[in-house]
Amino acid sequence: MRKKFRVLMRRGVAVITALGLVTVQAGAGFAKGDPNSFPTSTPIKHLIIIFGENISFDHYFATYPNATNPAGEPTFKPASGTPNVNGLNGALLSANPNLLNAVNATGAANPFRLDRSQNLTEDQDHDYTPEQQAFDHGLMDAFPFYTGSAGPPPTSGPGPIDTNGLVMGYYDGNTVTALWNYAQNFAINDNSYGTNFGPSTVGAVNLASGQTNGISSTENGPSDDWISDGNGGLTLISDADPIGDTCSTSTGAKIQMGGKNIGDLLNKAGITWGWFEGGFDLTVVNSNGSTACKRNTTSPITAVNKADYVPHHQPFQYYASTANPSHTRRSSISNIGMTDAANHQYDINDFYTALGMDNLPAVSFLKAIGSQDAHAGYSSPLDEQEFVVTVINAVQKSSFWKDTAIVIAYDDSDGWYDHQMSPIVNQSDTAADALTGDGLCGDGSSALPGVDPATAHAQGRCGYGPRLPLVVISEWAKKNFVDHTLTDQSSVIKFVEDNWLSSDRIGGGSTDAIAGTIGNMFDFSKVEKRKVILDPDTGEPTHH
Repeated sequence: MRKKFRVLMRRGVAVITALGLVTVQAGAGFAKGDPNSFPTSTPIKHLIIIFGENISFDHYFATYPNATNPAGEPTFKPASGTPNVNGLNGALLSANPNLLNAVNATGAANPFRLDRSQNLTEDQDHDYTPEQQAFDHGLMDAFPFYTGSAGPPPTSGPGPIDTNGLVMGYYDGNTVTALWNYAQNFAINDNSYGTNFGPSTVGAVNLASGQTNGISSTENGPSDDWISDGNGGLTLISDADPIGDTCSTSTGAKIQMGGKNIGDLLNKAGITWGWFEGGFDLTVVNSNGSTACKRNTTSPITAVNKADYVPHHQPFQYYASTANPSHTRRSSISNIGMTDAANHQYDINDFYTALGMDNLPAVSFLKAIGSQDAHAGYSSPLDEQEFVVTVINAVQKSSFWKDTAIVIAYDDSDGWYDHQMSPIVNQSDTAADALTGDGLCGDGSSALPGVDPATAHAQGRCGYGPRLPLVVISEWAKKNFVDHTLTDQSSVIKFVEDNWLSSDRIGGGSTDAIAGTIGNMFDFSKVEKRKVILDPDTGEPTHH
């Protein structure tokens, strides 16, 4: 099939105009280039996971669906019957326990609304140990002391922004307007968590495999980025770049992971898939002249400059089986999603190219350029909104919308306050643990296994970690629905396994085996035709 295509994207994405030939390769009894031919257990033939950075549930949805609606800001008014979430109200807003912890009172504060003008904030502490300490045995009352960081920015406006109490700040539907509109028109889960405590790489690797144990190689160690698993092996607990990635740091800690990931299972089954990350294509020259690993973008919203590609945000680069260390380009447009020299690792521009050529893989993981990934300190909710809305508008206007589900998920909480104690489904006993005492996250003798079958109880995986947003957008999603099913980051790959892989599991202690389902956010008995086209700047509906 020969198609002409033109896809116009906003900041950070090129305008693409080309002619291309889509070819179909036979294999395993189905047309390998056509995701619609893959047998699935649900009507979903395409899954798109938008994986953002560093947001706790309360940081974005604390007062959903009630926004302040000050003059001059985008408004959000909930539809009649919009359900509440497990958010902040009553005493949690006015007499929060983070005010009462006298010993750890540095920056003590009630939760407070961050104004839209305060969309750029200081980064908070979000490593494995401080997050556990902030939980304080489940009292959830020590965030300012352990994870809080003061501004600037912001430097003015309401709230204790010049103290560690900044960590108690939250946005409402006047800033994260698009996400609130998606939640109202589709489905949101208010009981979803990071698989483990810890920062970006931990969350990214859990999205890919549900397993942070089994580091097979390290460079530039020893490092506090990993810890002994108690059986002679190593578990990842912090950020380290992938070994071999040409853009990885030359002097900092680097690792490679053993074991399998969801990409391995998809490859075995012949299912098309890809990880699409901003800045991955090293041949692109940005308008500011930057290129290769030093490609960078200055946000017109915050004026902050950030590298487009962040190596420790790319989980499949940590596994030899799915890595593309030299960032080799795909052999052709028609091969996007298939195994070739690119090994399923692409630039975000390739996603738009595949979408425009009617060649979208069955499973697509999306990561924005750095300045649009929502990470506090260098990105903001407004930068993120522009990326997320641009993607979702494009998908809704494509031929794929009728059988697509889009999942918006996050890698970690950034240390932002969330009032809900996570259920601890996996315990740990290491020097880095601190949830129930010094060196303790419960009883490590009950920990899940490691990658190596000999590792009966792999330490260093205390979790679930902080509560994170999870939104599902699809014509098959329940409308204006709040799901309370217990889920975690590996629930996303569990859906992939159940939908395409006959419930095949990764094994080796992966949390996919115990993960809750995101299936309750759908109603596959009927489809409700709907599109919610939003303005990327305001997050408000343009037309339906």
